Amino acid sequence: MTVPAKLVDVYLDLRKTIEEQVKGYTEPNAEMLLPDLHPMERHVFTLVLDLNETLVYSDWTRERGWQTFKRPGVDSFLEHLAQFYEIVIYSDQSNMYVDPVIERLDPKHCIRYRLSRAATKYENGKHYRDLSKLNRDPRKIIYLSGHASDSSLQPENSVPIKPWKCETDDTALLDFIPFLEFVARNSPADIRQVLESYKGCDIPTEFIRRSKEHQRRIQEQKQQGRIWKR
Repeated sequence: MTVPAKLVDVYLDLRKTIEEQVKGYTEPNAEMLLPDLHPMERHVFTLVLDLNETLVYSDWTRERGWQTFKRPGVDSFLEHLAQFYEIVIYSDQSNMYVDPVIERLDPKHCIRYRLSRAATKYENGKHYRDLSKLNRDPRKIIYLSGHASDSSLQPENSVPIKPWKCETDDTALLDFIPFLEFVARNSPADIRQVLESYKGCDIPTEFIRRSKEHQRRIQEQKQQGRIWKR
């Protein structure tokens, strides 16, 4: 059976239209999710933060409805690291949820940008953060999340933090400050190589161990220098 050429063209046009509509729901809503960095800030690292179970926890009950709780230390974490990083929120929730939460969470405007579900990539029933769309040097991006291993398309930039579910004795955000400040102050050529060296480790704990080991070696070298001077 011969299909008329005109019918084929109609089918192809319809298929293209459908594919474009589907792509609109599955791909990030822009090729470049963030504006260009100012030339004077090209050296600055970008700290991308997940929202739920990373900075806050949202809970629903029939009696109270939705309630959102701040993770212990989140205020100090944001205020301190905003001195060193461009801070970006990247959530898989809708902007109707993200915007009011950020307004209450960040009254001092430490967070520069907020990205919500429309900026994620939808694949296999999940919303993924696509860090390649951020318009930032991938060598200078850190993504911190309570679900880092299964929420980002760039695991080499991802840093896991314990998911927070309202534990009152949690110190995870504060524990990360020394490592993150060290990275920002020392500006490694490629953060992905640094993170690879910590793979399989609890980063705050391992960072302290390495720092103590470094100090021990410095002290040994000083002692050896004193011996030779004698």
